Amino acid sequence: MKRSNNRTLLWFANIGLAVICLIALFPVIMLLISSLRPSSELMRTGISLAFDWSMLNLDNYLYIFTEANIYWSWYMNSVVISAITIVLSLFFSAMVGYALAVYDFKGRNLFFTFVVFILMVPFEILMLPLFQMMIRFQLVDSYVGVILPMVVAPIAVFFFRQYALGLPVQLMDAARIDGSTEYGIYFKIMLPLMAPSLGAMAILQGLGSWNNFLWPLIVLRSNDMFTLPIGLATLLTPYGNNYDVLIAGSVMTVIPIVILFIFFQRYFVAGLTVGGVKG
Repeated sequence: MKRSNNRTLLWFANIGLAVICLIALFPVIMLLISSLRPSSELMRTGISLAFDWSMLNLDNYLYIFTEANIYWSWYMNSVVISAITIVLSLFFSAMVGYALAVYDFKGRNLFFTFVVFILMVPFEILMLPLFQMMIRFQLVDSYVGVILPMVVAPIAVFFFRQYALGLPVQLMDAARIDGSTEYGIYFKIMLPLMAPSLGAMAILQGLGSWNNFLWPLIVLRSNDMFTLPIGLATLLTPYGNNYDVLIAGSVMTVIPIVILFIFFQRYFVAGLTVGGVKG
């Protein structure tokens, strides 16, 4: 009887989760269907299910691959900026977080307090001084101007510091006895142990950089330097809306994030659940 009740509860739980998944995926499904509709039909009825389903075709995607050259320029800009941001952010943020966790030096707690304080400050407050710095360094309208402020993210430093607190310090002592340098200990022993945290933060930093709209909008000036969020936003104007590229292009923007998540999925789950079970 108890086993039967458990199966019934499991069955209802699965149905509930399936319904939640459908609700969460409904906007994505609508976007995918709309990308297969002619732009004139979209202008007439909008994004809805009340349309002639026989009109679905791949013309919007063919237009992107054959005529929308500027779209692929935006796409490449986003890929380059996101890739560089992920690599640099993981490298420097992991190193800072590791140092704050395992080394006892003067001012360590004060430095960590500054990290937490900056974490609580909204980015909108920092935009003006950051933009003034970019002007002074002549980095406006460049990849470096977009990437530089994101290289050491406070949230990444905090995350790596918390993860590194659980690393076995005994390995460091053993490596020192064997004559290993501090850099050798970090790169050869400790960094591989931080792989789950690196995978989790790679997804979070990649998602943040890929979807970043405000800071690139402030720094970038040239149309061929725009990232995807800015470029797609320029397609909506008072003088006309290019839905051919906008809807299908929006679907294409999901692909890199899905690939990134699939690649780091097991690290992402392990990195976010670390510390949940002790023993």
